[in-house]
Amino acid sequence: MDIPQFKDIIRKVAFVKNYSSLVIPVVIGLVGLLLFIPTGLVNSELGKRITKESVSIGKSVTSLSRSVVSRDQWREEQDYQQAYESDANQAALLAEQSTRRQLLSYRIFPEPKDISTLIFKEFGRKYRGAIKELITRINARDCPTETELQRHLQSSSGSYVRGRASLGRLSQVDSAIADVLCREKAESAFVYANPAVLAGYEFWEGYEYPGMQRAVEDCWYWQLAYWVIEDVIDTIDALNSGSNSVFSSPVKRLLGVSFMVGGDGGGSKQSKQNIYFTRPNYVLYPEDGLAESCTERFSNVDIDIVHFNVVVVVNSQSVMSFMQQLCSAKEHRFAGFLGEAEEPKTFKHNQITILESNIFPIDREDSAHELYRYGEDAVVKLDLICEYIFNKKGYDEIKPPAIKELLKEVEEEEED
Repeated sequence: MDIPQFKDIIRKVAFVKNYSSLVIPVVIGLVGLLLFIPTGLVNSELGKRITKESVSIGKSVTSLSRSVVSRDQWREEQDYQQAYESDANQAALLAEQSTRRQLLSYRIFPEPKDISTLIFKEFGRKYRGAIKELITRINARDCPTETELQRHLQSSSGSYVRGRASLGRLSQVDSAIADVLCREKAESAFVYANPAVLAGYEFWEGYEYPGMQRAVEDCWYWQLAYWVIEDVIDTIDALNSGSNSVFSSPVKRLLGVSFMVGGDGGGSKQSKQNIYFTRPNYVLYPEDGLAESCTERFSNVDIDIVHFNVVVVVNSQSVMSFMQQLCSAKEHRFAGFLGEAEEPKTFKHNQITILESNIFPIDREDSAHELYRYGEDAVVKLDLICEYIFNKKGYDEIKPPAIKELLKEVEEEEED
């Protein structure tokens, strides 16, 4: 090896030796540079993705913030649920109060407090007296009786007609006299009615004691009947409140309230022979009703159902008014089932539903109407079959044991 080449090698070795301390930093720098380039690229893409998703999430949060419920929303929901529960409780309370009604006698239900049979005759007297009071309250009169007509004709013209005086058989003078008497009757009353057309009035006349259980049942069912009749009378009273005579009254005549089809009030001597055809009875099965029940309601664990028939002569323009008023809410006073043991409270009841209605024309010359004066209004006969609902919770505490047992047997049959 020549001397110049050797010197070159020595210089290279000396250079490496002199700068060997820089090798490691340089290598690290190169590796870092190689790593920085893809990392930068990755960070750039990640930044874009984060920015994009952050904006999207931000928009979603902003949108949700506009529709978010207030922190007191639970209070509003609580108030709503409480109001809903209150409405349900109020409805149940009103249904119960509807059947908490005043009694004709506080000595009989649920069982007699006195073994004397006189308490049943007393009930009969109170029933008849209450019916008369209802008739008086609506200022009801009847057409002239045969006796009144005969006496009037005899005193006015000296005429005397044997048998029932038909106006068609009277002379022109006597017919005019009879017409005056008939008009006087119509002018002195708001509606035609008499106690005998209301079910039970004739039944309790001369009542004969049939045994303790049967007598209690009689009083119970006729107590139900009285409540029904009272609502019919209240209906007539409300519609005729602005009248001053039959001529101006919407309801001209009450033909009857009964618990059998026919509307004669169950007052005839023949119909009295079988109390089951004249007094109310609970509708337990479809065949027990006076008409097919469009409501399909029958006595069950919660309610008792009674059907009744009401027949009236009304102004033809007042048919719907009568039906609406009959089914409207009515007020009653209640002081407890012990009589005046409690402070009287005013309750409301609305228990009537019309199941069937029929309208018939009136022939004023027919013997059933010839002594009645209805005025110039066009009138019709309205015949309604209705159901009456009793809430059991309202009056079960005074229901006679025999009645409860009967209904319990029916309920058990239905369950089986």
